[in-house]
Amino acid sequence: MAAYPLTTLAIIFAILLYFVLGALVGAARAKFNVPAPLPTGHPEFDKRNRVHINTLEQLALFLPAIFLAAPVLGDQLTAIAGLVWSLGRIVYARGYYADAGKRGPGFGITMVATLVLIIAAGYGAVMALIAG
Repeated sequence: MAAYPLTTLAIIFAILLYFVLGALVGAARAKFNVPAPLPTGHPEFDKRNRVHINTLEQLALFLPAIFLAAPVLGDQLTAIAGLVWSLGRIVYARGYYADAGKRGPGFGITMVATLVLIIAAGYGAVMALIAG
C-alpha cells in the first residue's frame, strides 16, 4: 500500500480503533466483574462486547473493499471513505453504549462507506474487463 499512503493511514486508524474498542471490552470485563471466558454478563459489558464483535464483522467487509477500491478511486478518495467508515464505527459505538437502539446512524454510515468501496472496486474490475 506504499503507493496509497493516505489509504494506508486510514486503514491503520481503523485497526487502531478496533484495538481501542477491544481495550474497552477488557476494561468493562474488569469493571462489571464478567470473568473470562463468559461472553455475556452485565448489560454494560454486553454492549461493549457487541460493539467490538460487530466491528470485527464489519472489518471483514471493509478491509478487502478498501484495498480493492484504492486503485479505482485513488488515494485521497479512498482514504476519505476509510475515515468515514471509522467515523461510522465511532458513532455506532457511542450510540450503542448510550442505548442499543441508538446504534442505527453509526451502522448506516459504516455501511454506506463500505458500499461505496465495494461498488468502486466492482466498477474498476468491470472496466478492466471491458478494456481487455
